[in-house]
Amino acid sequence: MLTVESLKKSYDDTAVRRSKRRSDDGSRVFAVGGVDFEVHDGELFTLLGPSGCGKTTTLRSVAGLERPTGGRVTLGGRVLFDDKQGINIGANRRGLGMVFQSYAIWPHMSVFKNVSFPLEVMPRAKRPGRKEIEERVEQVLEVIELGAYASRPATKLSGGQQQRLALARALVTRPELMLLDEPLSNLDAKLRENMRFELKRLQRELNLTAIYVTHDQAEALVMSSRIAVMNQGRIEQIGKPREIYTRPATRFVAEFIGTSNFVEAKVTSVRGDEVEVDTPQGRLLAHKVEKVPLVGDTVLISIRPECVDLTRERRGDVPNEWSGTVLTRAFMGDVVDHIVGVGNLEIRNRSNPTLSIPPGTEVHFSVAPDKVTLVPVD
Repeated sequence: MLTVESLKKSYDDTAVRRSKRRSDDGSRVFAVGGVDFEVHDGELFTLLGPSGCGKTTTLRSVAGLERPTGGRVTLGGRVLFDDKQGINIGANRRGLGMVFQSYAIWPHMSVFKNVSFPLEVMPRAKRPGRKEIEERVEQVLEVIELGAYASRPATKLSGGQQQRLALARALVTRPELMLLDEPLSNLDAKLRENMRFELKRLQRELNLTAIYVTHDQAEALVMSSRIAVMNQGRIEQIGKPREIYTRPATRFVAEFIGTSNFVEAKVTSVRGDEVEVDTPQGRLLAHKVEKVPLVGDTVLISIRPECVDLTRERRGDVPNEWSGTVLTRAFMGDVVDHIVGVGNLEIRNRSNPTLSIPPGTEVHFSVAPDKVTLVPVD
């Protein structure tokens, strides 16, 4: 298991003068502002966030490619970094496998030689014998389905095959932890989608423990065991993909992962995990609220578009029913989005394409109370 505690990485103020992530005295800028997380054995743990949020710096700090300003990193009980004890194990001695955005395939080598090279340059005391090297390379090439291409020049592979080759080169050393930094970003959209499932299959079959860095929300939801959503050098929420999507802890998480409707409201009643709020357009009931607010608190309601049930007729027997007018609609292939005007609000609905209501139509919509999420007001 990997454990990261209070990890910080800062730079001189002159490096990024406009950054808002300053130290208390304003002299330094934090790329990573004290993050804590664990990666369990056999887990694919994703660091997700926008460009500049600190996710790659965090990964490079774990790898030993960046020296953190503070904190502690341990892997399987072995200390890789501890600023208080003055420990900083070099990247080449951490025993990690790494795959980056640029595959760095050696163009003058065959597929086989690309994979065998990391074993051949190991220190003599750790280097496997020639026969074992051949067996390990053949084994990993079969696993990633490149066995038939062993003698082919690496430059003759497709983009997806080169991505798998880079993965094989990292796997052949049998690392305790894999680090993957945006490994699919150079692929076209269709191939990228296919490779998500391919990577997830390999991770499960080989029981790999991995940290995966991406800015792509769909990629994170598809592939991850758990996700840490990062923003401005800090972790906003850690959870399983479904939990992150259905129960965002902050407005940033709700906005960054998918699409949400937001309504500001005031809490009027609390009964256990049931909360009633008052909005400018009427009252809403929320069930299964995890962090129950106090009566009188101002909160932000988050509702996913697919949780908005749109109908032409008023039903009257369902909670959280509002009325409005369709302002616009957009056919998106497998779904149709409607924007419904309700007073000063615009509520987005996402429906099966069989439901397509033209603009100007009076409609009614409802939201199940357990699909209403309360997040703190920033």
